[in-house]
Amino acid sequence: MRGLLRNPKDDTTLIRVVNVSEVPGLIKDGIISGGMIPKVDCCVEAVRCGVSRTHILDGRIPHSVLIEMLSNEGIGTMLL
Repeated sequence: MRGLLRNPKDDTTLIRVVNVSEVPGLIKDGIISGGMIPKVDCCVEAVRCGVSRTHILDGRIPHSVLIEMLSNEGIGTMLL
């Protein structure tokens, strides 16, 4: 999965930036569900412990970390 999607069946619904305060609502609304919950929980914990931001990326995409970090749009979801 590229990152957090508003509609998991539609890659065009990628959520590019999420504030950690939004996560409980996204879980409640079913936007974050299943196996994404523990991944997002780890991201939230890292941010709460002082990491400035975390990213959820599709590691199957070649150079995904570089694209996320060095492009204006990125290709995944950044949690702040």
